[in-house]
Amino acid sequence: MPEIVLELDGITAGYGDIRVLRDVSLSVAAGSCTLLLGRNGAGKSTTLLTASGVLRPSSGSVRLRGDDLTGMPAHRRVRAGLAFAQENKRIFKRRTVEQNLLLGGYTLDRSQRKQALEVAYARFPILADKRRNAAGTLNGGQQQMLAIAQALVPSPSVLMLDEPSAGLAPSIVKDVFATVERLKAEGIGVLLVEQLVDKAMPVADHVVLLEHGQVKLSTPASELGDLSQLRSRYMGTTPQPTP
Repeated sequence: MPEIVLELDGITAGYGDIRVLRDVSLSVAAGSCTLLLGRNGAGKSTTLLTASGVLRPSSGSVRLRGDDLTGMPAHRRVRAGLAFAQENKRIFKRRTVEQNLLLGGYTLDRSQRKQALEVAYARFPILADKRRNAAGTLNGGQQQMLAIAQALVPSPSVLMLDEPSAGLAPSIVKDVFATVERLKAEGIGVLLVEQLVDKAMPVADHVVLLEHGQVKLSTPASELGDLSQLRSRYMGTTPQPTP
């Protein structure tokens, strides 16, 4: 059995008096992808924000490789090995590609940052070619790759991705999911929130469906079968056309 690297157990969380998540439990195994699905407003991004430490749950726990992170601030969770690439390519657009990567390695010492840069450029050769360019001059797909590369600089055991395909051309979307496959091959666990179900399913090992802030379904991806009922009943979406 693969090692469980991230585990959320009984998470209840929200914003002020608004409760968004109710007793949410899910896990991510090393070298696998857990795909988190649901309609807009179901609580997907709130789940990632809670796991990352940006939001504090009112109950439940977050564990990374068995260590309880529940009371730990976000920056210490990064040091512990939990990375988060947020929606809309949260990068520093006026800084160069290399400066963005170095900022991602703020928890590392100088020699570790140098080694991390080499790994990042090996993973994403286009970033090596553009290392001196301002991040804002990159196209959308390159900016997304930079956001993922930045999150990976500290060598996390788990990477959380929130809507990585948002706003990208279909050809670039393929590159994003190919990146997820490569990360899995490296042994990294991935928690993925994604609306393009047809594109995300091939990289998913386990699927968790949220409805109104609660887990409605948790199953191996191989046991889902036809997705049409899942979409129409729980997500309100239709199949994406093949480009």
